[in-house]
Amino acid sequence: MANTSVQYDNIIKKSRDLFVKKMKDYGTSWRILRLSSLTDQIFIKAKRIRSIQQSGVNLVGDNTEGEFIAIVNYGVMALIQCELGTENYDEIPFDRAEELYDKYAMQTKDLMLKKNHDYGEAWRDMRISSMTDIILQKILRLKQIEDNAGKTIVSEGPQGSYTDIINYAVFCLIRMAEEENKE
Repeated sequence: MANTSVQYDNIIKKSRDLFVKKMKDYGTSWRILRLSSLTDQIFIKAKRIRSIQQSGVNLVGDNTEGEFIAIVNYGVMALIQCELGTENYDEIPFDRAEELYDKYAMQTKDLMLKKNHDYGEAWRDMRISSMTDIILQKILRLKQIEDNAGKTIVSEGPQGSYTDIINYAVFCLIRMAEEENKE
């Protein structure tokens, strides 16, 4: 699992670097997005990945690695929005946004390490396409909870789903990097 921890950190660093660069271009304009909008952004990215996986055709040219990184970043934005709320969508200072990004990246990694221990890194034996499907399933669950105005009977809140989505996206990126290194 030590290797997983390092690989995870590398993926988060790459994702965070892109988050920071985009923040320099756009500020924290994403603060206006409601959770349902962030869920839909993640959905769009995951659907595109699945479409490319199924058809083998990519007409836009942006690779699936970039889409998984976007899923990580939208997931972190969603966790930040869960904390800050969406009613007051004022931009936040860059250093505060980076601090919140790091907080949720660390919490997400901590959960991954605990689950990895209990599940014995089962994700390493999964297909990337299966993990993409699990991301989509978790998004559809989120959409249903959102459509029910957040009311659930036994389900966890949206934070757990966003955290799982981030972790599965990171797992996909790790697996993709490993497959690329085999070639």
